[in-house]
Amino acid sequence: MRKYILTVLLLTMAAGLFSCSHVKKKADIEYPMFWTWLDYRPAMSFDSLCAVIQETGLDGIILNAPTPEDYKTAIPIAHRYGLEVYAWLWTLNPEHDRESILKNHPEWLSVNRKGESLANTQAYVDYYKFMCPALPQVREYIKEKVSAYCRVEGLNGIAIDYHRFVDVILPTTLWPRYGVLQDREYPEWDYGYHPAMITLFEEQYGYDPRQSDDPSTDENWLQFRCDQVTEVANEIAKVVHAHGKVMAASPFPTPQMSRAMVRQDWGQWNLDLVFPMVYHNFYTGDVSFIEDCTIDNVKQKNPATTLFCGMMATNGNEMFECMDAALNNGAKGIAIFTIQGLRSPEVRAQFRHYADSVRAQRATGVKNPAATGRTEVSDNPFEKESVMNGIREQIKKYVLQEPVLGEYELKEVYGVTKSYNVTEQNSRKVFDVTFYFYGGILSGWRVEPGQGLFSGISNGKSTVSFDQ
Repeated sequence: MRKYILTVLLLTMAAGLFSCSHVKKKADIEYPMFWTWLDYRPAMSFDSLCAVIQETGLDGIILNAPTPEDYKTAIPIAHRYGLEVYAWLWTLNPEHDRESILKNHPEWLSVNRKGESLANTQAYVDYYKFMCPALPQVREYIKEKVSAYCRVEGLNGIAIDYHRFVDVILPTTLWPRYGVLQDREYPEWDYGYHPAMITLFEEQYGYDPRQSDDPSTDENWLQFRCDQVTEVANEIAKVVHAHGKVMAASPFPTPQMSRAMVRQDWGQWNLDLVFPMVYHNFYTGDVSFIEDCTIDNVKQKNPATTLFCGMMATNGNEMFECMDAALNNGAKGIAIFTIQGLRSPEVRAQFRHYADSVRAQRATGVKNPAATGRTEVSDNPFEKESVMNGIREQIKKYVLQEPVLGEYELKEVYGVTKSYNVTEQNSRKVFDVTFYFYGGILSGWRVEPGQGLFSGISNGKSTVSFDQ
């Protein structure tokens, strides 16, 4: 099965030669290699699901349970199957305590550039109720909540999620769903303007960022908001480490991307583990997106952090292409969203075979022989065959025949956006093809008829939600 499977027999034979001389690094052996995110509810058949998880070759669960008491029930069951459990906690966007906060502390909620608070407005979906990270009360509330979970006996670690602001830029596949075109930052989606944030910023820099003609170009203001989120993450890390637990997070694909899209500079966080959500079908639909993000993450992460790769579970061969893309470019393991996505018993068996082969290769201590050795991302979309094929398929929907395309002509460049014109030779119809490079990575594309309004067609991939 792909490159790992092709070499596993030779590597297994070589294992004896290396077992005496090779000393494994602590980071290579202390964490499970294959994980799943999972929602836990008391009425579910958790024991049966743990059996499936174990049989599939996974050895860690990032578990979302409503209360600490629920973890006390779930953890002994998971441990019987040899599964580590991390508490999957929503932090700046509360989940199980959302209604209580809305009722008792509406003043904690984030404010956008238009002056609208999430206490009485909606950003995309009704569960987006992000709190302001600059408020001491918010920080103390989050730390107390994290501490309560850390006190659960047997819990292996904490994995924070939704630790950010509202998406000022959504992944491109979500634009049609919400009827938005986010080729640049717009005020209604640009959050972080709570009075407490403005006051702290003015004290430090001597001016109000709202007075700028375009706050989106103010690097001080961007970094200040990122730093507020980072400070809270690192305060949480102190709590987690004080309890002897592992500190992890599930952030956006790369530090540079997440910095631009949600003010989440996670390369500065004091994490033991990181599970960046490199969901390629949210962005370009091309597996090369996972390769590029992983290459960038190796360089951008905190040096003390072990890098994993989060990806959507797909019930077919693409699942294994995705894992190869991550593991061959520097990821130490995989987290999938979720085990339920591997519906076919055959695919689950294939996953188990794949996971066992990776573990066998790691046990030898030999460097991954399938590693690409790449250190730079490939940001030329015309070199990405899958992306260009996707563009052809979108154009085909308009011309109802196999398109014959002329040369791509660069039309406009602004911010992280490059727009081209291309003519379909049979119909002579002109199409606008736009590429987006958030964080310096090809992170999305769009096709629409030339001179037309936004068509609502992106890359044709369906998605489920924002973070998970």
